[in-house]
Amino acid sequence: MEDEIETQELKEKLDELHAHAHAGRVPWVTWLSLSTAVIAVFAAIASLESGSFANEAIVLKNDAVLHQSKADDAWSHYQAKGIEGTIYATQAESAKTPELAARWRGEAERETRVRAEARQTAEEQDHAVEEADARSEHALHVHHQFAKSVTIFQVAIALSAIAALTRMRLVWWVSLTFGALGVAFFALGLVAR
Repeated sequence: MEDEIETQELKEKLDELHAHAHAGRVPWVTWLSLSTAVIAVFAAIASLESGSFANEAIVLKNDAVLHQSKADDAWSHYQAKGIEGTIYATQAESAKTPELAARWRGEAERETRVRAEARQTAEEQDHAVEEADARSEHALHVHHQFAKSVTIFQVAIALSAIAALTRMRLVWWVSLTFGALGVAFFALGLVAR
């Protein structure tokens, strides 16, 4: 019985010494947890940005499609007015009376003015299509930068989990490397905005 007490006292002393030895030190697993939390925050922000720019790209592409439809309508109107102007001009040439010829020439001139307006509208819509397409492509590019960073952050988080389970510091360092790479792509997304 006396041996048991001494063993118990020795065990308590060892536990006390062990606790005292680690009192001023933060184990690397704590740093692993903190770094993983920081990477997760970056991943969440990057995911929001990626989704936001993907949605913006879709909206801008829809605007481009709408402007393209308007441009197509304007070009059709332009061609129709050209045909009508040609018909009026032909009628003016074959008119039986000078009054009728003057009337048809007036209609042909009116169609020419309307045709010029239709062309201007069509060209404006074509320009709007190009602009919306370019803005959509840019938003899609920014989305891809953030999406890449999200993927890399997810790999870093998975590696952190493996490091925590296996207690392998090397895996944690690899995780931190992936986290830094994710931050680089995140920064590229911010710059590309």
